[in-house]
Amino acid sequence: MGVQERRARQKKGVREEILDAARTLFVKEGFESASIRKIAEKIEYSPGTIYLYFRDKSEILESICEETFSRLARKLEGINQDPSPPLDRLRRGLRVYVDFAVENPHHYIVTFVQGHPEIVGANSIYCSAGGNCFNSLRTGVGRCVEAGLLNSQDVDEAAQALWAGIHGISSLLVTHPGFPFVEPNRLIDRVVDILIEGIRKR
Repeated sequence: MGVQERRARQKKGVREEILDAARTLFVKEGFESASIRKIAEKIEYSPGTIYLYFRDKSEILESICEETFSRLARKLEGINQDPSPPLDRLRRGLRVYVDFAVENPHHYIVTFVQGHPEIVGANSIYCSAGGNCFNSLRTGVGRCVEAGLLNSQDVDEAAQALWAGIHGISSLLVTHPGFPFVEPNRLIDRVVDILIEGIRKR
């Protein structure tokens, strides 16, 4: 391994440490209370080191959200490329969304649960990378509408209703881990079934 490659890998490692620490603190203390100093202390670096990688706390937050959206979008896009029947793909996409939240609770809480007016706007990551995630769901719904499988022709209405449902169960599972839910897989499957049956044409 050359010197430049080693430095690039080291730099990437430090950046990931910063993001991991910030993500944990944002969940534990909230964005406003988690300072650059606290992030630096958590990974045992000076605050000045953080500024070598990020302009400010908002840029750290934006990077966390972009990473979350990108990872989720890749999973959803993989399902959209699958040749299986449209309704099956839609069902699997809903399940993948919830599974992603459960497997990455801090990513999900920071990006989807906590409100962040600091980075919301016409040109924000929510409109670009976040839009890509929603468009994957919208594409799946659109295919079902074209195939005559749904009881509505309004793609946006159906997609938003489905997202509201899976966001609800995802948020509950990651923010209330101590609640006596039934076995999680059973609960998730039941919610997905209810959502699919609610829009399926009979």
